[in-house]
Amino acid sequence: QVQLVESGGGLVQAGDSLRLSCAASGRTFSSYAMGWFRQSPGKDREFVASSRSGGNAYYSDSVKGRFTISRDNAKNTVYLQMNSLKPEDTAVYYCAAGMNSIASMRRFMSYDYRGQGTQVTVSS
Repeated sequence: QVQLVESGGGLVQAGDSLRLSCAASGRTFSSYAMGWFRQSPGKDREFVASSRSGGNAYYSDSVKGRFTISRDNAKNTVYLQMNSLKPEDTAVYYCAAGMNSIASMRRFMSYDYRGQGTQVTVSS
């Protein structure tokens, strides 16, 4: 069993930066694909970024160039560095972990484990 705990959310102004963290329990973190997703009120949950165990990263078009996913396998933690934040980035951000293929990494429910989320609010 893997437990995921997100942290680092908060209230910031447009143009600011935030770094989200997702700490994972379990001994096989390094072999998991890790993903970040977000959900705004009234909208479907959407893919943000993912990282395969080999380090390859994938991003949604809406965050490419502004967000960076990284992982520290020694700390069992995956990060989402968010720069140049916009009001439309306001959402609850979730991390997820699983033995996903590239094809399934953009689907939240395809991951084996999912966190409870952390709120990010960007004011204009």
